[in-house]
Amino acid sequence: VQLQASGGGLVQTGGSLRLSCSPSSRTFNTPTMAWFRQAPGKEREFVVALRFASNTKYYTDSVKGRFTISRDSAENTLYLQMNSLKPEDTAVYYCALTGRTPIVSWLYSSDAYEYWGQGTLVTVSS
Repeated sequence: VQLQASGGGLVQTGGSLRLSCSPSSRTFNTPTMAWFRQAPGKEREFVVALRFASNTKYYTDSVKGRFTISRDSAENTLYLQMNSLKPEDTAVYYCALTGRTPIVSWLYSSDAYEYWGQGTLVTVSS
């Protein structure tokens, strides 16, 4: 499965962007998909995950109330709507997918995901 991520760009503080991620195939009926991000000089960190089986969403605290993960089953696309962006949101954003349904504590880890997109850069200017 290949993941194609897009939608990054340059935006001012307080602005919005919507990222998209499209798997190349519908190999898994109920995958779990997630967004991670990696800022310059920092480790990759979890942002949000969506369990397709239960449509349950898990957000890291720093983006709650500002970011929204969603999916369009017909288009087989995962979205990340990012509002009220801050300079600290600047990073390369990666979408990830696992065909499994990880336990909650595990889905925050990048090790839970077998498939990764190429990353899309989000830059928030102050």
